[in-house]
Amino acid sequence: MPPSYQQILAYNEKWIVEKIASNPDFFSNLCAEQKPDYLFIGCSDSRVDPDIFTGLNLGDMFVHRNISNIVNPIDLNVASVIQYAITNLKVKHIIVCGHYGCGGIKAAMKEEGIGKNSPWLQIIKDIYRIHKSELEKIKDETKRYDRLVELNVIEQTENVVEMDCIQALKGTPDYPEIHGWVFDMRTGKIVELDTQSSITNQTDKGSLSLIRKLKSLFKKR
Repeated sequence: MPPSYQQILAYNEKWIVEKIASNPDFFSNLCAEQKPDYLFIGCSDSRVDPDIFTGLNLGDMFVHRNISNIVNPIDLNVASVIQYAITNLKVKHIIVCGHYGCGGIKAAMKEEGIGKNSPWLQIIKDIYRIHKSELEKIKDETKRYDRLVELNVIEQTENVVEMDCIQALKGTPDYPEIHGWVFDMRTGKIVELDTQSSITNQTDKGSLSLIRKLKSLFKKR
C-alpha cells in the first residue's frame, strides 16, 4: 500500500535531515548548477523511474517522460528538451527507454481506451503497420508486444538521430551517444538494444524513421 499524502511530506522532512547530516553542503551544491551527462527519454509509467533502476543521483540525469516514450517530430516539448540538453547542458548520452508491458503500446494495438482514437498513439499504430509481417509471425501475444516495444524504441531512437539539432553536431566532439533501452519490469534488467544495427539492417524500405518520411514529403513539394 502506498504511503498517504501526509506520510510523503513527513518523509521529505526526514530526508532533508538525513542529507544535511551526511553532507551539510548537499543542497547548496545541488542548486548551484546541473551538469548531467545523460538525457533520459522514457515512458510516464509509474513503475519506470530511471533514478531507481540506474542508481544515478539527483543532478546526474535530465529527464523527459511521456506516454510510450515517443519522440514525435511535431512535439515541441520533447524537441525543446533535446535541444536544451545538447546545447546548454552538453549531455554526452541520450537514452530512449521503453518497457515491456507498456500500456500505451497495448492500447494502440488493441484500440482500447486512449488508443482507440488517440492521435498521440498513431505513431505506434504506424510502426505496427510497417512491421506487420514480422509481428504477425509471432504467435505468442506477450512476445509480440515485447517485440513491438523494442521496435518502438528503435523508431524513436532514429527520430532522435534525425532531428536537425542532432544532425548539426555530427562530426563534432559534442555529438552525443544515442542508446535504445527496454526496462524489463519482470526481471528489473535494462535490455540494451543494438539500435544502429537494427536500423541499418531493415529490409523493408518503409521502415525508415517517420521523421525522415515527413522531411522527404516536404522536400517533394
